[in-house]
This record gives sequence, structure tokens and C-alpha cells, in this order.
Amino acid sequence: MSTSQMAVWMDHQEARIFDVDAADFNEKTVHSVTRHVHRHPKDAEMKIRNHPDDEHRFFREIVHQLAGADQILVLGPSVTKLHFIKYAHAHDQGLAAKIVGVESAEHATDRQIVAHVRHYFHADAPRLGVGSTH
Repeated sequence: MSTSQMAVWMDHQEARIFDVDAADFNEKTVHSVTRHVHRHPKDAEMKIRNHPDDEHRFFREIVHQLAGADQILVLGPSVTKLHFIKYAHAHDQGLAAKIVGVESAEHATDRQIVAHVRHYFHADAPRLGVGSTH
């Protein structure tokens, strides 16, 4: 039986999800909710904030796209990846248990990410999930 190994590279604007095997890969992109905010000049000092559930909607779609993965590597340049892991632990513990690694990674091409993912999953023995007790 083959193990489904997936990776998600994310920042606050998008998540690029890679389903990787030895010969090929598929990539899907999930975009976060972005809003065009027109503010009066006197409001310029106010922080622009997204709707409180925007991040959760973004994460729910990522979880949906990761369905079927046996092992997941989470990558990204910002704290969004950590917020996603916290969300997974709170809302989908089954998926959270499949997260085998979290790494900081700047923007890269699809091919660079796929090469890194193949090396990550095949350089050593299979990894256990972050929340695993094995």
C-alpha cells in the first residue's frame, strides 16, 4: 500500500498544496479571503483587519484539500503555518496527527518545493505525526 505524502506551503495570502509521489506531483492553490478596504484619510491610522472568520474559512479549505493524506509537511515564511496547526489541533485532530513536520521556508518555485518534499519524506524512515505517541 502506498503512503500519500502531501505538503502545504502557506503564507497569509495563499496555500499551495502538493500531492507528491516519486514520479509526479499535483499542485492546488487555495487563496485567503482578501478585501479591498477604502478608508477615509482620518481612518488611515486604524489597522485594517479581516473579518474574524476569514482565517478559519481559509484553514477549512486547506483541511479539505489535504483529505486523504497520510503524512503532511507544513511549510511557509510566516506564523500562518503555526496558526494553521493550532486550528487543526482544535478542529481536526485526525489531520493534526498526520502533520509530521513544520519548517520555515521562503517563497520558492513549485519544482523547488517538490524536490524538498521528496527529499524530506525519503531521506529517512517515515516520520510519525506531531501529536503521535509512538
